[in-house]
Amino acid sequence: MLVLALRRLASMILIMFVISVLLFVFFEGDKVNLAARVLGQYSTMEGRLQWLEDNGYNRPLWVRYSSWLYGFLTGDWKDSAQFSAPVYDFLLPRLQNTAILGGLVFVATVAISLVLGVLSGVAEAGLRDRTITVVSVFTTSIPEFASATFLVAIFVYWLDWLPGSSSFSDGFSWVELILPVATLVIYNFGYYTRMTRASMAEVMNSQYVRTAVLKGLPYRRVVIRHALRNALIAPFTVMILQLNYLLSGVVVTEVFFAYDGYGKALYDAAMFGDVYLILAGAMIAVVVAVLSQFISDIGYTFLNPRIRFA
Repeated sequence: MLVLALRRLASMILIMFVISVLLFVFFEGDKVNLAARVLGQYSTMEGRLQWLEDNGYNRPLWVRYSSWLYGFLTGDWKDSAQFSAPVYDFLLPRLQNTAILGGLVFVATVAISLVLGVLSGVAEAGLRDRTITVVSVFTTSIPEFASATFLVAIFVYWLDWLPGSSSFSDGFSWVELILPVATLVIYNFGYYTRMTRASMAEVMNSQYVRTAVLKGLPYRRVVIRHALRNALIAPFTVMILQLNYLLSGVVVTEVFFAYDGYGKALYDAAMFGDVYLILAGAMIAVVVAVLSQFISDIGYTFLNPRIRFA
C-alpha cells in the first residue's frame, strides 16, 4: 500500500512539473508580449525593454523558470497588474470563499446522490427508479446559467425570499449562499445519482447479495452492510474528482451571482489580461486536480481489496 502511494505521489509530482513548464513557457515565453500585457498596450517599446531588463527577463529561460518556481512554492506570485496588489494576498481570500462554496456543494451533492442512487438501484426498473432517473437526467441537461436564472426568477423576483447576488456587501451571510449552492447542486447531483444507481443495481444482482437475501438476512442490512460498500467504488472515484471541478468549474455561477471567489477572479483576470494572476490561478487548478486524483486513487485502493492486496 505504501509503495503504491509513493508511486502515485511521484507520478503526480512529475505531472505537476511538466504542466508548470508548459504553463510558464506559454505565459512568459514571449517576453515582449508579456511586457506589453503588464505595462499596457499604450506603453512604448523602450519602456517595455527597460521593464524586461529591470525584472530579469533577459536571463535564460531555464533560469527564469527556476526563479519563478521557487517564488511560487514560497508564496511570491508577483503583483497583479489589474488590482495593483500581490497575487498571493489577493487570491488567497478568494480561494477561501470558493472553498466554502465548494465544500457546501460537495457535501450536499454527495448526500443527495447517494440517497437517491441507492433508492433507485435497489428498485431497478420500478416506478421509483424511473422517476429518479427522469429527474436526474432532466437536471443534468440544464446548464448552470439557465438553472440560476430560473432560481433567481422564482425565489428573488416572484417570491422575494432570497437575495439575488452573493457579493456579501453587508458582510458574510449564509442566506446569500443558498442560490449559488442550489445552482451547482442541481447541475451536479443527477450525474452522480445515475452512477450510484448503476453501480448499486449491478451489485444487487450479484451472487453474494442473492445468497445473503436467501439466507434470511434483513434486506436493509444486506443493502447497507454488504452491497453499499462495493457499490461505492466507482462513484467514489468520480465524486472525489469533482473537487477539481468545484474549483475551476464554478466560474459561471460565481460571475452570475457576483460571488467574490476564485472563479470570478480568474474571469476578471482573463478579461483584463492579468498574466501573473492567470498563471497563479492555473497552477492552483493543476495542484488541486493532481491532489484530487491522488486522493481518488488511494481511496479506490481502500475500497477495493482486490487492488489493496494485489
